[in-house]
Amino acid sequence: MSSWVGAMESNDLKSMSVEELWTLYENVTATLRRRIVAERTRLEERLRKIELGGPIQKQEGVRRPYPKVLPKYQNPKNPAETWAGRGKQPLWLRTQLRSGKKLDDFRIDRAQKRRRVTA
Repeated sequence: MSSWVGAMESNDLKSMSVEELWTLYENVTATLRRRIVAERTRLEERLRKIELGGPIQKQEGVRRPYPKVLPKYQNPKNPAETWAGRGKQPLWLRTQLRSGKKLDDFRIDRAQKRRRVTA
């Protein structure tokens, strides 16, 4: 073993015999194997800690409850089609906006509806 240490320090692998090179190869692979096993064990332990006691645990398929959002815009041609102003704009609104109309033209006036109900 001491013979290959001297050869490694001088970086002269060419001067080593086949038997010395083979012994060096076996020592290096054994050392690598031990280190890989130790690293894998350390990483698996970290993963176990994260899975068991980690502060962030997502439950698959369960969404947090969102409050109901009232619609802000309504299609004048079909009053059943509404949009709350969140997410993608509906097709009916995009076509109207492309034709030159303004977004406020489709706004639902809540104050007017309340006056009609109370009157």
